[in-house]
Amino acid sequence: MARNWDEHYQTCAPPSYPAFVVRTYGSLLPEGVVLDLAGGAGRNAFFLAALGHRVLLLEQSEVALAMVRDEVARRGLPVHPIRADLEDPGLALPPGPFAGVVMSYFVHRPLLRHFARLLVPGGLVLLEGFDRHEAIRRGRGESPRYWEPWELLHPPEGLSLYAFGEGRWGFAHRTFAVWRKLGP
Repeated sequence: MARNWDEHYQTCAPPSYPAFVVRTYGSLLPEGVVLDLAGGAGRNAFFLAALGHRVLLLEQSEVALAMVRDEVARRGLPVHPIRADLEDPGLALPPGPFAGVVMSYFVHRPLLRHFARLLVPGGLVLLEGFDRHEAIRRGRGESPRYWEPWELLHPPEGLSLYAFGEGRWGFAHRTFAVWRKLGP
């Protein structure tokens, strides 16, 4: 069953700090625009905008997008919220090129094949999320919305692995990867 993201953002305070992979590797992004997929209320986007990037934040929740617009008005940072259902098979992603693509705590594997063509040479993909161990712990063992063990070690064609980690951090099982586009 699909989660009601508007309800989620109405009832839960979103994290105010960026994901680990964004905090740790965001400063390695080359200059340019960053694409934040399923960016929620903007925790990663505002961090990257404060580093000097213009950020396109794609999100399906109107509630989260309103939160982002309010924060843009308050802080004046170059974050541009765009409503998009990232699981829509007919979705056309913005063409780029991008300095980076962020996908944090959202899993939709068909998007991965687009990342290499969206990036400038040297551009990075910053991925983070819960893994299958966490799905089992939460009683959702069959859910496709979790990364498989070691899955992020294998970037799609046109990208190479720069960094990877997997394990229990805090109270949850998580995984992250940084993929880099080499060459044209």
